[in-house]
Amino acid sequence: MSEREGSEREGLGDATRLAHGRRPPETLARTVGPPIQRGSTVLMPTAADLYDYSQVTYGRSGLATHDALKAALAELERATACELYPSGQAAISGALLAVLKAGDEVLVVDTCYAPTRRVCDKVLTRYGVNVVYYPARLPTDEILACGGERLKLIVLESPGSLTFEMQDVGAIAREAQARGVLTLIDNTWGAGLLFKPLDHGVDISVQALTKYVCGTSDVFMGSACAKDSKVGRALADGVLHLGWSVAPDDAYQALRGLRTLDVRLSRHGASGLTIADWLSRQPEVLEVIHPALASSPDHAIWKRDYVGSCGLFAFLLRRGSAAAVNAFLDALTLFGLGFSWGGFESLAISAGDQLDIRRHHQPLAGPLIRLHVGLEEPADLIADLRCGLDAFNAAT
Repeated sequence: MSEREGSEREGLGDATRLAHGRRPPETLARTVGPPIQRGSTVLMPTAADLYDYSQVTYGRSGLATHDALKAALAELERATACELYPSGQAAISGALLAVLKAGDEVLVVDTCYAPTRRVCDKVLTRYGVNVVYYPARLPTDEILACGGERLKLIVLESPGSLTFEMQDVGAIAREAQARGVLTLIDNTWGAGLLFKPLDHGVDISVQALTKYVCGTSDVFMGSACAKDSKVGRALADGVLHLGWSVAPDDAYQALRGLRTLDVRLSRHGASGLTIADWLSRQPEVLEVIHPALASSPDHAIWKRDYVGSCGLFAFLLRRGSAAAVNAFLDALTLFGLGFSWGGFESLAISAGDQLDIRRHHQPLAGPLIRLHVGLEEPADLIADLRCGLDAFNAAT
């Protein structure tokens, strides 16, 4: 404490001393991670700075931890702008609301994440946005033909949710740009590492950081990245106007997870392929749905555009009752039964009714099971799946 500060504090009551205890130092020791700054009020140095909006004037817009995470994500995605949201769903919703207005039209891939469909059907339509769904494997020129004169945005997800169809993202983005139409992709499967949508001409790359970036199944967060400054400004304005906010401790955990994303994703991908190959040779399995397998109808697109795969894929069991499918799932002990993915633990779900809500759903040859392969030993996971398949046989 300086001599001046000491003299100014003389004669102050205890309550005042407690409320105005020593402030943080202006310079901090340099650590590997950024400091976690918790604060709503930001104290400005002068009265003139109160309304200088080039500075951070309120903590909701993000402090040191948020800035470090946004900078790291922008570098990963090769973006010039990045915004954070309190969940992956919020990132999708926030990005959509940032660039769409009443009277606009949006084309959405029919294999999108179910909550994306909910916000389109229950929020966008309520505010006068026309939503049209198109099949994931529709040729590029036919996708654009689905839209009318008010087409503003095309939403992609590649691979598609549950059924893992790949889209020719670059071709769609080029066609959209030629018509002055924006593109947005849910790139959570690629995690910003396996695939770089902005390099392929996409305008907005959205991730559920909850999944692979955080990697521990205990943090909710999302991001939206852009290269174009006008799009980046729209995203920032959307966050400001709608009041999105991310806790600094969560931002720190996401940044910490980002540091090990490469090695974790490599393990997830390798183990996933090992198990996918084993499943493809089991008599109870009709088909393994994984774009990195040579048997996939979309393998050429994956091989051209992606540098690897993650641990999320699906397979079809031979026909059996719902009770037999549940017997398969209930027999698993290492695969947890739960939604989400991207954490260290392996998970399994059945498709349930998620496929029935699609507008262009093609019947599958058998029940669909989605797996997320975690960081466990592949041999142990294979043994667990074998127990599940035996239970399926017994109940069929």
